Amino acid sequence: MWNYHNPVHVTTGINSLNKLPALLAGRGFLLVTFPEAQALGIVDRVRVLLGSQLRGVIDTIQPNPDVQWLAPLYEKVQHDYADVPVIVALGGGSAIDSAKALLCATPNGKFEELLEVLEQGSQLPATSDDIAHKALIAIPTTAGTGSEVTPWATIWDQVGSRKHSLHQACTWPEAAIIDAALMASLPAGATLASGLDALSHALESIWNINRNPVSMALAVQAARQVMVALPALMSDLGNLQLRGDMAQAALLAGFAFSNTKTALAHSLSYDITLHHGVPHGIACSFSLPLILGMALGSDAQVDAALLSIFDTSTPAIAQQRLSDFLQSLGVATDPTQYGVQPQEWNAMVNKAANGPRGRNFIRSVASA
Repeated sequence: MWNYHNPVHVTTGINSLNKLPALLAGRGFLLVTFPEAQALGIVDRVRVLLGSQLRGVIDTIQPNPDVQWLAPLYEKVQHDYADVPVIVALGGGSAIDSAKALLCATPNGKFEELLEVLEQGSQLPATSDDIAHKALIAIPTTAGTGSEVTPWATIWDQVGSRKHSLHQACTWPEAAIIDAALMASLPAGATLASGLDALSHALESIWNINRNPVSMALAVQAARQVMVALPALMSDLGNLQLRGDMAQAALLAGFAFSNTKTALAHSLSYDITLHHGVPHGIACSFSLPLILGMALGSDAQVDAALLSIFDTSTPAIAQQRLSDFLQSLGVATDPTQYGVQPQEWNAMVNKAANGPRGRNFIRSVASA
């Protein structure tokens, strides 16, 4: 038995940002975005579209949302925008993840209450007369994170050397707008990292104990599309057709892992980002060939899906083609290139395999 569920209403296409007024249906909103959005003209475009419905702009979101700066921002939002019913998150995964934290209402509007929920893995009360979570409309400006169609947000604690995964019933976006025109100015480094994040989402949802036929089909299509579109896009960053192809691939991967969660590669990536400063998309993708080799041979249907992505029936060739793909994009697949020595790497793999995401991997590390 299996089921597939995703409640996010998705609108796609060039200039689909113009559909935002219809999705808001007259409601006021707070715009949460990245610092460069103003200079790029995106904030003014939203202001022209919505006028007085735009109640405020927070454009201070930084990569890897951290509890140190989220705490005062959260309490400002809960106090200053208590009566604003919607947050529109426009940006990469960090903007959307930050918005998911900001929309959650706690009994006293204090971040400590939300942090307690994060640490305990508990659930906030549902919206009632006394507590009102905000709705979220997510508009990604990168093709990779998938946060616009999942309920999860990664919240970092750099000082405490840990990360939290926020997952509440209220953190599913109400709607998402996928407009490749908003991704046209994304620089090469961010384009590559986000694209590889999408590839990781696709592969991780295949070698996953929570997979189902729908997620598998979406993931295979997403992975194949990334492997065609991403190298072409890296050679032609201004190509809107290729931007659209990558946006679609990232969306399909998001739909896939929205039902499975990620697995071992993402579990490994958290310490690599936290302790070695490697951008998330690279941190969760450089180990994919190694993990592909570990996954193959565990399940006939999984093997067939993975091998089909690389157009081969031979596991060693699939592994080599994935490694060659990453290296052709300038991504090293050797952990030592990221400052991780062999003894440290083995310990990291074992630790990651026993983490919440690592336990989703189809094969135990001990038997691989």
